Amino acid sequence: MSTELPVADAATFPVQQQLEAYNARDIEAFMQWWADDCEYYEFPDRLLASGAQQIRERHVARFREPDLFGMLLHRCTVGSMVVDHERVTRNFPEGLGEVDVIAIYEIANGKIAKAWFKIGVPQLRARAARG
Repeated sequence: MSTELPVADAATFPVQQQLEAYNARDIEAFMQWWADDCEYYEFPDRLLASGAQQIRERHVARFREPDLFGMLLHRCTVGSMVVDHERVTRNFPEGLGEVDVIAIYEIANGKIAKAWFKIGVPQLRARAARG
């Protein structure tokens, strides 16, 4: 009997683990799911970070946001590719809001080797009326 995860589970496992670490704003747990030579793109082909150190640097500041949270809306897996549709709550310079994100992950050897992100238009939350 094999103890290996089915292909879909093997691909989704590191993606789910990094999402949970993202939501906990735990940089060490987050980074353990990214390959040392990973690449991080703005969809379709604008390289934003090359290598784990650059990805770490991008996320250290992001993880300081007190309301940061990625809610998974849908996940699709084909072979070693995982596509997530998320709604991410962020502390934008203009205020608290949400943005839809399509994240495409390529998994190799149990880690994220490449990732592409298509970011929607941020929607700011309405400010509470002051009395």
